[in-house]
Amino acid sequence: MIDISGLTKHFGGTPVLDGIDLQIADGERVVVIGPSGTGKSTLLRCLNFLDVPQAGQISIGDVTVDAAKARKSDILALRRRTAMVFQNYALFANKTAKQNIMEALVTVHKRPVEEAEKRAMAVLAETGLADKGDSFPSALSGGQQQRVGIGRAMALEAELMLFDEPTSALDPEWVGEVLDLMRAVAERKQTMLIVTHEMQFAREIADRIIFMDGGKIVESGSPSEIFGAPKDARLQKFLKRVGE
Repeated sequence: MIDISGLTKHFGGTPVLDGIDLQIADGERVVVIGPSGTGKSTLLRCLNFLDVPQAGQISIGDVTVDAAKARKSDILALRRRTAMVFQNYALFANKTAKQNIMEALVTVHKRPVEEAEKRAMAVLAETGLADKGDSFPSALSGGQQQRVGIGRAMALEAELMLFDEPTSALDPEWVGEVLDLMRAVAERKQTMLIVTHEMQFAREIADRIIFMDGGKIVESGSPSEIFGAPKDARLQKFLKRVGE
């Protein structure tokens, strides 16, 4: 169970997250939609302290962190329970696909190198990249790089996987292969929090969709409720703008 309470983040005095409350059940797939600049990506980044929130409490499994008094050890414990997929891949350019997947296993989770390598090769096979283990990011397509990024997150076997607009930097020809891999991850009952502009994908994969605007969760519901019977005027306007 993931429990987020009163999560608040300001940038230069401007509120970006305004007291977010959100609970996510084990195995639940929650998709976040909303206009650009409304705090969606910041929400994900605050959950593993890539952005440090000013206030709020985050609980993931048996780890609870109070943002106002978080210690380095608390933050590390929280990060060990999350895995993040970034929109710009965030791969190490000087490491192969296999080494990129191994990195966090060895440095953060302290796995033996041989064990990490075995896990990395297994994950590469699962992502359809078994023959790309020794390839550097520069030799991979955008879709392949993002699949390595997802594989890196899969390898950690984290309680919560965070996806920050994972297809936004991709050429259209590569979007489908990344979404297919995310569907495969979802079928394993992996707990997922996904920020995306892919509305059809959101319909297909989400157990629940939350709509954010102005740093707040404005509306939450099933895909049929959000897309079929939106209540809030801001959500209605957003859906019209994106063609839903």
